[in-house]
Amino acid sequence: MLELRGLEKTFARGTVNAHTALRQVSLHLQHGEFVTVIGSNGAGKSTLFNAICGTFLCDAGHILLDGKDITFLPEHTRARQIGRVFQDPMKGTAPGMTIEENMALAYTRAHSGPFSMALSKKKFRLFRDALARYEMGLEDRMKTKVGLLSGGQRQVVTLLMCTLVTPRLLLLDEHTAALDPATAEKIMAITNQIVRENNITTMMITHNIRSALTTGSRTIMMDAGQIILDLSGEEREQMTMERLLKMYSEKKKEELDNDRMLLG
Repeated sequence: MLELRGLEKTFARGTVNAHTALRQVSLHLQHGEFVTVIGSNGAGKSTLFNAICGTFLCDAGHILLDGKDITFLPEHTRARQIGRVFQDPMKGTAPGMTIEENMALAYTRAHSGPFSMALSKKKFRLFRDALARYEMGLEDRMKTKVGLLSGGQRQVVTLLMCTLVTPRLLLLDEHTAALDPATAEKIMAITNQIVRENNITTMMITHNIRSALTTGSRTIMMDAGQIILDLSGEEREQMTMERLLKMYSEKKKEELDNDRMLLG
């Protein structure tokens, strides 16, 4: 479904500040697979997401989505097929627009048709019903500007904007990290429900090792721009945080130094 073949990316190439962020990254995801991505700061996790979304072009390698090579497609074209939710609740929405306007914008963009902010009664009911399912009172605040919502409410709106029209791929970039624990748990439950009901192929970056090993069906660990561990099936089910850290140390010949992951 998603296939990455030998992705490479070096920023500031040819200068003293050159930094290789992706090193021969190859990965294959089946349709409906939910993969969690872990790794220390600077491991290349968000860079990998940016490469998939088309934020920049890679120096080498290919990206295929549903068998179609999207390696050189512009970011706005990929956005019709790829949904992304960021860590910062302020991203992914237009804060000066209302909930219904944001959802109409996302719905229209996903349909690749001419832009129209006209809200039919059918669309309004679609948006309202979608919001009502998650019991956060948003269905009664359709005229409220998104900038006035709490972080958790905004993330729900963003999730729905990304999935009203089912994307081929959903990327979750630490989308609960900026929320308090109770809200993060609720957003994660909503996320799992949406992904499961729509069978969406999903990748989720997280610094919480325990969450990474219990969410979805597969976990990969990145380090220095490479995938160094790929866990699934029985091996993943029996994996503990302590054993995972030991595997990392054995592979890298050093201990994992990242407080956010160790304390997550």
